[in-house]
Amino acid sequence: MKRSGFGPRKKPMSRGSWKTSPTASTLKQRSTMKRRVKKPTAAEGSNYLAACRGEPCYLNVKCPWTDWADPTVVDCHSNQAKHGKAGARKADHEFTVPGCAACHYWLDFGPAPWAEKCAVFDAALARWQPRRARKMGNAEGECSQ
Repeated sequence: MKRSGFGPRKKPMSRGSWKTSPTASTLKQRSTMKRRVKKPTAAEGSNYLAACRGEPCYLNVKCPWTDWADPTVVDCHSNQAKHGKAGARKADHEFTVPGCAACHYWLDFGPAPWAEKCAVFDAALARWQPRRARKMGNAEGECSQ
């Protein structure tokens, strides 16, 4: 039993006509749209994420500081609005630090006060930026955005 109400057409669909052609104002709008600011591609952002691989944890909240790379170390994005975090949007890849699984969990879900989490992340980012700049081949302290 067919309930959708869409049966075979009795009359074929009529074809629409092009009543307007592109005008000068439409073409102007198209040319202005081309001048948008270029967003960073996934490949450009992945350089920041790849720099975190093989590094020790820089957060050092739940783990002791070691010079060897923990296998659970991943890139930890900032949770602060000043770094581009908003709603369901992650912070920019420039504001990531290597962190082990325990410290990353503490940063995202831990019971610590917000001010303490911000202070720990900012200190870790300050330690990580010069090393990341050397690792990525940038000049000392200079990070491109």
